Amino acid sequence: MTSPGTLRDLSERLWQGDKAGAGSSAPHPLFGAVGMALEEYRPGLAFVASFGNVTALDTPEGLALIDVGGPMAAAHIHGAVRGWTGRALRKVVYTHGHVDHVMGISAFAGEPGPAPHVIAHCDVPARFDRYKLTAGWNGAINGRQFGLPGFTWPTDYRYPDEVYRDHLTLELGGIRAELHHARGETDDHTWVWLPDHKTVVTGDLFIWAVPNCGNPQKVQRYPGEWAVALRTMAALGAELLLPGHGPPIEGAARVHQALTETAALLESLHQQVLAQMNAGASLDTVLAEVRAPAALLERPYLRPVYDDPTFIVRALWRLYGGWWDGDPAHLKPPGERALATEVARLAGGAGALIDRAVAVAEADLALACQLAEWAHAAAPGDPAITRLRAELYTRRAAGEPSLMARAIFTAASRP
Repeated sequence: MTSPGTLRDLSERLWQGDKAGAGSSAPHPLFGAVGMALEEYRPGLAFVASFGNVTALDTPEGLALIDVGGPMAAAHIHGAVRGWTGRALRKVVYTHGHVDHVMGISAFAGEPGPAPHVIAHCDVPARFDRYKLTAGWNGAINGRQFGLPGFTWPTDYRYPDEVYRDHLTLELGGIRAELHHARGETDDHTWVWLPDHKTVVTGDLFIWAVPNCGNPQKVQRYPGEWAVALRTMAALGAELLLPGHGPPIEGAARVHQALTETAALLESLHQQVLAQMNAGASLDTVLAEVRAPAALLERPYLRPVYDDPTFIVRALWRLYGGWWDGDPAHLKPPGERALATEVARLAGGAGALIDRAVAVAEADLALACQLAEWAHAAAPGDPAITRLRAELYTRRAAGEPSLMARAIFTAASRP
């Protein structure tokens, strides 16, 4: 176990503006704490930093966990918890059904005594059912997002023993825990208020980054309701925030600031998108006009290092307007290969398209990549076009702060 204060020190460094980015040696705000030692923040209240964080409550009646981490971190989490307490695991609360928050329960399965009682929102079982139906798809998109080609998506889930819909109050070994449902990153999300500890456990409603509510490869997220949940948490006067990713935040003023400013970012995007949509704008216009407040994006806990504000704009469009972007040519469009072939013919061949892509790359890399895509689709077997397309996407990936965008562009750069 590392020396006390490790997570506190990391949190302070990040709060003071120790930035992380592509190629930087500074800690990543979401993942910089992964693998650090368990740290006790209150008597009987500890935090395990993992890819999906874990909150532990050691009580005379047994151990309770809020989230249990993911499959790859299960052994680390189990070892950290068992190095802190030997009490039997009695209760587990899932903040939501993402695998990085629920699969770590497997590491506790072989312990003696009865299995723990698992509690979650009533939509978690439906998520697990959907994950089983789409295991291949989820393996592909998560492998691409996290740079893990061939990633196998799990299909064996520990379903909850008890579910709730809106609110549920529990006694976890004599400690009061108030569970609240809020749609945000997921439709099955729970955040937890521990009034005896003046602590809010946010799950992924707070992650030390622009909220993950626009992910281009995942199902619908809910920015407006997410902001309401953050405001509700902020009103509680919490003195400790235990997030789904990244280190804890201590101090009532900091907790309030982090929650309300994250809400403000989402509210701004939400209001701007709705104003544009209500005026009849197309998605192309919305993307051109809507901007996240620049001052908020400079906050150490709101940098776009994972999701991207433009992806949140697209998620809001999909939530309120469906998948059609307003361009009539896109309603029932030609196939990409047919479109690319015709554009290449008009340009004088696929070679002319890739040459133009290279020529405009310095001024407009997004345009260059589109031209390269058309060239590649029109002449998929041309090795020179394939190489130049890969080089353009490599350049584009290098300039992206968002992990999601960087991962997709990196995947596109591979043969």
